[in-house]
Amino acid sequence: MGRPPQADGNISVRAVEPMPGYADLITRSCSALLSAFNECRGCGFELSKRTLLENAILTWSDILLFAVCAVGWTVLRQALSVYIFRPLGRWCALQPKDASKMPESVWKLLFYTASWSYSFYLLFFTQYTFFHDPPSAFYGWKRGMAVPTDIAVAYLIQGSFYGHAIYATLHMDAWRKDSAVMLLHHVITLALITFSYAFRYHNVGILVLFLHDVNDIQLEFTKLNVYLKNRAGVYHLLNDLVSNLGCVSFGTTWFWSRLYWFPLKVLYTTCVSSLQSVPNIPFYFFFNTLLFALTLMNIYWFLYIVLFVVKVLTGQMTEVNDVREYDIEDSRKTALHKKQHDRPHHNSWKERTRLKNCIVKDKRLKNGIVKDKRL
Repeated sequence: MGRPPQADGNISVRAVEPMPGYADLITRSCSALLSAFNECRGCGFELSKRTLLENAILTWSDILLFAVCAVGWTVLRQALSVYIFRPLGRWCALQPKDASKMPESVWKLLFYTASWSYSFYLLFFTQYTFFHDPPSAFYGWKRGMAVPTDIAVAYLIQGSFYGHAIYATLHMDAWRKDSAVMLLHHVITLALITFSYAFRYHNVGILVLFLHDVNDIQLEFTKLNVYLKNRAGVYHLLNDLVSNLGCVSFGTTWFWSRLYWFPLKVLYTTCVSSLQSVPNIPFYFFFNTLLFALTLMNIYWFLYIVLFVVKVLTGQMTEVNDVREYDIEDSRKTALHKKQHDRPHHNSWKERTRLKNCIVKDKRLKNGIVKDKRL
């Protein structure tokens, strides 16, 4: 964990430890986990219960505030969907299937943009050094230490949102092939948020949230452009290009933030650095088990991204219809996959095709006859 603190007057200086590689992560994490397991005496339910009671601090006011905010997110989303998002979908003249899914994407885009921006502010515009020096997340840890107000606000926002998200996945969102995994993800995330707050591991929690929310912003923005590329029966080239670029950006940042930074900054810190700062740190195995489960889900979803890219490169898919390509409805072969050149095109250089008398002239010669294609 670098050199020990060095005194220079009244100032204590710690060397910033370089970010490890994957080999260091695997070898040192396995060594730390095995060593902690061998040193564990009397591990079991009784020790876990005693540790929980002695170290976890969660008041009834915290729980009540969480419940009120979780319900508040649900009510706010429903109100925005009814009065803003759905009318906006009708105004854009989206296809019915896309219009039904648009409110979900707009809602998530707004939330994740706001929450990630706040995490970005905490990590790069305050005194916190958890991103550049992840081991510092456990410097000075004490049982029952006070949670800074700015971090407590982030925890309340994120925790209550994931409480709402569990209900939303079951009753409000479009059901997809990965929805069961998404539900498990929300449960694990809520458990991590709740217990990390109770055990005062909030510093590393902010880093976890920051590294995950950025991908959700790109995902929902890309999906919105997928929905917007076919409006009022007109194909919009700009939205199609943005959705394709968004798909590439989404896959790239997913790997970088969730499969590169997350293991090397977060897992290494919780497995190795935490023990160096706080020997016998409470619930060490519990938290690392949840974080490893989160890593496995990140790998699981990344395989979908790779599969999607392979299908595009091999010509099995000619356009982006859902950036994750596992919406239940999109998995069925529908009329949306008909020849793209049969649709009227619109971009910034061509005037939008206008429908007159509900007839689109289709100048195709069939058996020497010019036919009109009536809507």
